[in-house]
Amino acid sequence: MKKRDFLKTSGVVLAGKSLLPMVSCSGGKQLAPRANWAGNLVYAASGLEQPVDLTSLQKVLREQAHLRVLGTRHSFNSIADTPHRQLSMDAWEDHIAISPADNTVTVNGAIQYGVLASALHEAGFALHNLASLPHISVAGACATGTHGSGDKNGNLPSIVVGLDLVTANGESVHASVEKHPDRFYGMVVNLGALGVVQRLTLRIEPTFNVCQFVYEDLPLDSLSEHFQEVFSSGYSVSLFTDWQGRSINQVWLKLRIESMQIPRVSEDFYGATLAQSHLHPIREISSVNCTEQMGIPGPWHLRLPHFKMEFTPSSGAELQSEYFVPRDHAVEAIQALYDLGPDIYPYLLISEIRSIAADSLWMSPAYGRDSIALHFTWKPDWENVQKLLPKIESRLKPFGVRPHWGKLFTLDASDIAAQYERLGDFQDLIKAYDPTGKFKNEFIARNLSI
Repeated sequence: MKKRDFLKTSGVVLAGKSLLPMVSCSGGKQLAPRANWAGNLVYAASGLEQPVDLTSLQKVLREQAHLRVLGTRHSFNSIADTPHRQLSMDAWEDHIAISPADNTVTVNGAIQYGVLASALHEAGFALHNLASLPHISVAGACATGTHGSGDKNGNLPSIVVGLDLVTANGESVHASVEKHPDRFYGMVVNLGALGVVQRLTLRIEPTFNVCQFVYEDLPLDSLSEHFQEVFSSGYSVSLFTDWQGRSINQVWLKLRIESMQIPRVSEDFYGATLAQSHLHPIREISSVNCTEQMGIPGPWHLRLPHFKMEFTPSSGAELQSEYFVPRDHAVEAIQALYDLGPDIYPYLLISEIRSIAADSLWMSPAYGRDSIALHFTWKPDWENVQKLLPKIESRLKPFGVRPHWGKLFTLDASDIAAQYERLGDFQDLIKAYDPTGKFKNEFIARNLSI
């Protein structure tokens, strides 16, 4: 089916039932199956625990032999699944404690970025960046190394300076970057393998405004020649492509407004043309749910995401994969995927290319290296996407590829181990905090060789 026909019949990100076969549930009784946001996975968990405070959380942890924490269900793989019980923190009251004296905010792990961002802005503060969707939880995004874009912007967990973890035996452990540097950098991007993240403390800064412009049809040769200039041209830059022809479909340029002066931009951007109307990354879809473009200024939390907080899709009707390569090899990696374009295009909705600054978090896909992330939003056709991913991964392996922990990939444990020099240290952390394997599941066992 052609993309245009698929979009007309499926609804894509707006709504719609996944076309993938659902994974059946097993175990104890439950009122209804719980699926992830995209609908490609129905969790095998036998039930759901929903503690309302620390005391009830500790009780659950002491009673259950096996658990996996469930966030906002935006992961596309089985990282949050288990044949036993899942645990959700959604029943906890939102907790937002701003500390202007040290420029930090402490929040409960289940709070969504959109909720936190609005509260921070009202108080005159901001986070450094946001992901494409503001609906994801803080703890879930940090646990998987989720990110936005920007040459100088680390991923979302890179601003975590403290966390409270409730371990397998119900013990509450506090760790901070200042007092526990020996283990803290292994605890933030934790893949849900260490315990339940009750609270996190994040660095904040004064609120700021952003305006957004979109350009169309950036020549691929121009990107290759001016790669550094393209990605350094804004506070946050995203490229959207379908890997066809010799051009990038769209460039989303998010500019930070300084001294109340709205930046002026040229009609031409390295051969791309300034858009004359608001656009969705997939041109065939209405832009009504996208954040404002056309240089209209607005606060950071209403411009850095691609989609509005009030737009809450009930299902994705899509699949997603994402791969990180060192920035030094980005042009080569992008070219390698354009060479594979005819194989990719039939199953693709759109791809996004973003930049992420290096960090010190052991299991972060951007650990120790400035990175370029190559994201794929697929049609919900797992049978064919599953066959295609090894081809993509094969093209990217020479560049030291790392997968996004919450997306679909087929790299094996040896491929992953080769790219994470602190994996052994992280495995030791798991043994220390979860010696009986309470939070271990098939995903952790398969990908971390535990």
